[in-house]
Amino acid sequence: MPRTTMILAAAAVACTCAACSHQSSISSSAPPTAATAASTARAATAATPAPASTVPDIGINVSYIDHAVKPGDNFFEYANGAWLKTATIPADRSSTGAFYDIFEVTEKHTADLIRNVGAENPAAGSNARKIADYYAAYMDTSAIDKAGLTPLKSELDAIDAIKSRADLAHVLGSRLRADVDPINATNFHTQHLFGLFVTKGLEEASMQIPYLLQGGLGMPSRDYYLSKDPHMVQARDAYKTYIAALLKQAGIADADKKADAVFALETKIAQAQESLVDSEDIHKANNLWTMAELSRKAPGLDWNQYFKAAGLDDVKQIDIWQPTAIIGEAKLVGSQPIDAWKDLLVFHTLNAAAPLLPKPYEQLNFDFYGKTLQGTPEQRERWKRAVSATSTDLGDAVGQLYVQKYFPASSKAAAEAMVKNLIAAFRSGIQNLTWMSPATKQKAEAKLDTLKVGVGYPDTWRDYSSLVIKPDDALGNHLRAVKFEYELAKAKIGKPIDDNEWWMTPQTVNAVNLPLQNALNFPAAILQPPFFDPKADPAANYGAIGAIIGHEISHSFDNTGADFDAQGRLKNWWTPADLRHFEAATNALAAQYSKYEALPGLYVNGKQTLGEDIADVSGLTASYRAYHLSLDGKPAPTIDGLTGDQRFFIAFGQAWRSKIRDAALRQRLATDVHAPAEFRAETVRNLDPWYKAFDVQPGQKLYLQPDQRVKIW
Repeated sequence: MPRTTMILAAAAVACTCAACSHQSSISSSAPPTAATAASTARAATAATPAPASTVPDIGINVSYIDHAVKPGDNFFEYANGAWLKTATIPADRSSTGAFYDIFEVTEKHTADLIRNVGAENPAAGSNARKIADYYAAYMDTSAIDKAGLTPLKSELDAIDAIKSRADLAHVLGSRLRADVDPINATNFHTQHLFGLFVTKGLEEASMQIPYLLQGGLGMPSRDYYLSKDPHMVQARDAYKTYIAALLKQAGIADADKKADAVFALETKIAQAQESLVDSEDIHKANNLWTMAELSRKAPGLDWNQYFKAAGLDDVKQIDIWQPTAIIGEAKLVGSQPIDAWKDLLVFHTLNAAAPLLPKPYEQLNFDFYGKTLQGTPEQRERWKRAVSATSTDLGDAVGQLYVQKYFPASSKAAAEAMVKNLIAAFRSGIQNLTWMSPATKQKAEAKLDTLKVGVGYPDTWRDYSSLVIKPDDALGNHLRAVKFEYELAKAKIGKPIDDNEWWMTPQTVNAVNLPLQNALNFPAAILQPPFFDPKADPAANYGAIGAIIGHEISHSFDNTGADFDAQGRLKNWWTPADLRHFEAATNALAAQYSKYEALPGLYVNGKQTLGEDIADVSGLTASYRAYHLSLDGKPAPTIDGLTGDQRFFIAFGQAWRSKIRDAALRQRLATDVHAPAEFRAETVRNLDPWYKAFDVQPGQKLYLQPDQRVKIW
């Protein structure tokens, strides 16, 4: 499930988010969103496996097709309807589907690797030893129960000692942490008032700079505090109850009163924050301020104290991604009662740590973030959470083991060949555009010339030698891992960007586009069935993983990516006429998606999902073109009564096979830049060949007149 503008991440990262929802390893503590889900895991279908096709390597599952549904009325249900009738969402998940299938396999493989490492008694200080000790500590609930709140003592003592605004600024600064999630970097919403992201400057190609991001919320987004939707109102009531319960569990006096203060302050923070749509506007994010300017423009917070505590007092300039939010939140630091801030900091400290605290804390945390917000009945088994946490905090260490065993050189070569075909197909698409001027085409092709593609795993691996991992300190291990990432991010400031740097681990079921690096990452884990199988029918491979590859390439040319040149700089390379045509086409696509009703009375926000929708349409178009190029002029065979084009489009539709709980879908609509899976499958209605493949006629629900079909790249 990749969001590819990924904004700051669009400025720095972007991805293909599918349609999953998972809680990150330790992060029932942080509100689980589709985005954090995407960066940590993808889970598997609970449906009984359907019988195989009569052709073993067809690559699609014909038994999932519902022939009672006309493709032109509902292509998602046509491709997946039989599966939808029998599939059930696992009790410990908020959704299931194709991405879940791959995640389940990857999770099992990763678990085996982690457990086997521990059984081999690895040497002290080695990556293998750290993996074994991290997993063991996570599984040691007796040690966790015995430790209680002790691992948080220094943080809680520092909060208790706050007496002045300067003290408050110091504590807030000491808690600044790096956002390393490439999908959700512009909404740093955990226990931190702000988030730090380090990458190349938007207009500066020579060095990396720090970005400051809005944060400070305990619920998934500002909408949960401000929306009048009855479900959001219910979520607010449940959240206030949860805050009080967590404080009471910690033995804090006047918990109900303090919970009210925490919620009131978070509501003010939400009111100060910028919307997701505004946060995606890269031009609004280009605000490089000096420290003196920051103090003048955003008064209320003692910025000198803040950055000194954060270890950033030598930084000369910082990009303020959401200036309205930073200004508003700084004002709140200076105006709201210090005691309210202390209550908020205590709650956020407990909330962030809850999954690795004794059982009562963990259960309260899951009951709210899992059951209430996601509609998930059961907590995931502890070993699964331990695997996810280990794979997150020691990502490259686990990743090295993963690719050694599960990603052969033959798979890497086959995937790289597909990438080359997709780039060639995208290039031919640019060359054949009738509406684009030669000058703009030249600039667009230049982006393809400099595009860097990583397949499977990075060229260099992270060095964990300085990270201390203990076999009996689960929470301490995680806190040190988070601090380790922060120090790595700080160390990048003022240094040239590594255009080959990866933002995902090999065992992540996802993909990403990095506009500032003009680079793509395709982790090993996504390069497996049902998305990719070197032995399968090319139609299926191009319809599934080919469309995902095309999606990521297209992110370099979506409504955000198109603002960056071949060197990854924010720069307009369009002629005025070409830009007007591009904007008209993208506006039409936003309008198309805004008509999709996801839940009764609740529609997709086409502006919010626009970058992903552009990438879906353009990526599928490029992949269809690449599929036909791969045939080398030969006709595609008919298999199981399906033509090559039909298999291609069905593979695409089945890639978005998904079921999701209503609560999770509601959360996703409020927080995610991807449209729900069923509507992503309907991307096909914009491609002329789809109409011919399935004899789609006027009057059918998905039919669009030729001049209404959005064609961009």
